[in-house]
Amino acid sequence: MLVGILAFGCKQDSQDQFIRLSDRSPSVTTDKTGHFAFADGLAAVLIGDFPTGKWGFIDTQGKMVVNPQFDEVESFADGLAAVRIGDYKTGRWGFIDTQGKMVVNPQLDATGAFADGLAAVRIGDYKTGRWGFIDKQGEMVINPQFDEVESFADGLAAVRTGVGNTGNWGFIDTQGKMAIDPQFDDAGSFADGLAAVRTGVGNTGKWGFIDTQGKMVVNPQFDATGAFADGLAEVRIGDDITGKWGFIDKQGKMVINPQFSFVLPFADGLAAVRIGDFLEGMCGFIDKQGKMVINPQFDGAWPFSDGLAAVRIGDDITGKWGFIDKQGKMVINPQFSFVLPFADGLAAVRIGDFLSGKWGFIDKQGKMVINPQFDDDADAEGLLQKC
Repeated sequence: MLVGILAFGCKQDSQDQFIRLSDRSPSVTTDKTGHFAFADGLAAVLIGDFPTGKWGFIDTQGKMVVNPQFDEVESFADGLAAVRIGDYKTGRWGFIDTQGKMVVNPQLDATGAFADGLAAVRIGDYKTGRWGFIDKQGEMVINPQFDEVESFADGLAAVRTGVGNTGNWGFIDTQGKMAIDPQFDDAGSFADGLAAVRTGVGNTGKWGFIDTQGKMVVNPQFDATGAFADGLAEVRIGDDITGKWGFIDKQGKMVINPQFSFVLPFADGLAAVRIGDFLEGMCGFIDKQGKMVINPQFDGAWPFSDGLAAVRIGDDITGKWGFIDKQGKMVINPQFSFVLPFADGLAAVRIGDFLSGKWGFIDKQGKMVINPQFDDDADAEGLLQKC
């Protein structure tokens, strides 16, 4: 199933700051928030218990426009959505359009979302298969030859040839030409014209940033990093237990000193930060000057989206989620067992627990505009990292 992405970029992980498409085999990865989030005007919904239920798509009025018929789906991107026919071991992935027409027949062992008109696809199993790229007609335009890949961004895609620590990462262009020679021990997708790259193996390596010509513009010096968003990138100094997070600008200047136990990327000009550990710490929001504009008071938080941020009051099990505005005012009272960020003016919310709860959708005034009726996805709570 989908492992979520650190919103707006790559998902953070204590072992490897960039989770790969191939790490999620045989699933799909997208740069959206995944199931129950609107994209291209449609949201994926599950009818029936996971994993035997079927997935379809609703519009923003709650009308089922693509009937539940798929064993797994991902959000729309560039007008197409990946869908799987069959179980996670033997099933095959294809792509549908927004009318539900199968435009790329189910024949792929794994796939990523479309970006820059191309989607990464794997031919073969998780261990021995190779990744290439198809266009929106399903034609293989870059032959399967890579052990791991990232989606295209800024006209380039990170690719690795070679197994594990012996392989090196480089970047190809949309014609499949190696534009930046393989030389890095790890790499992420481009964002805001820069891509994070690691020199050195595992926890001893350091992360820096290159531009689209492959020039190292921020020297490798960080123990972990995310992608640039709103002109800033989160970076960590120290290990994943005792290290602290801050933010750098695109020249590599530390503009917000490392001081937080965890952070999320900037969105709508604010970033969620955690003061204290994950058991007893609290989340607040800082601006791009590092000023705490919403005091740490929440047990959990999502990034801002559509001007609102989801926040949790209480622990993971019994706590409730609501939404605040950018002044920190609670505009939708905590009442939901789980939520996802707003997209296309609607947010998915769950009423009830993981086993028996149902998902519906609220608008930005907190009105339930699509009644809770959809079943839970086993991975709904892992779609994005939260503060």
